[in-house]
Amino acid sequence: MQGTSKDNGGRHPLYRGVRQRKNSNKWVSEIREPRKPNRIWLGTFSTPEMAAIAYDVAALALKGSQAELNFPNSVSSLPAPTSMSPADIQAAAASAAAAFGAARDAIVMANNNSQTSGVACMNSSYDNTNMNGFMDEDLVFDMPNVLMNMAEGMLLSPPRPPVFDAAYDADGFPGGEDYLWNFP
Repeated sequence: MQGTSKDNGGRHPLYRGVRQRKNSNKWVSEIREPRKPNRIWLGTFSTPEMAAIAYDVAALALKGSQAELNFPNSVSSLPAPTSMSPADIQAAAASAAAAFGAARDAIVMANNNSQTSGVACMNSSYDNTNMNGFMDEDLVFDMPNVLMNMAEGMLLSPPRPPVFDAAYDADGFPGGEDYLWNFP
């Protein structure tokens, strides 16, 4: 493994397109436009993961399926820019990084809440049921965190539309005549 980010010019040892600002705990991301000397500035972020996600969005927009990504398994959840302009690429990258940061913060807050409520639940688990069979459903179904969990789900963007594939015919079905039911 490479050295720390300070040893290799600020570049992150794991993530492409990410480097640490000098004398700061902030991370920046930028990407070079293919076959051009220009770079697109993607922003400054609080974590290297947020910067890496911003890079992935830009790399997908500029290089398509040939892009080398930091998180290749999350391609379907990344937003696509509305056009190939640097401003639209920056906006999509910032949106993805912000969604990741918000989801991370929500998960951290939910974990903190569940740890404190878990202790209370363990200490009072026998108090939640009485002789009449009453059970506190809020604790059982984790009701205080339902809205938090719903908000986390809303942070996911819709999946990317599939790229045109020659294996699909004009109707969008693979294999042409390989339908579930063939009627004579």
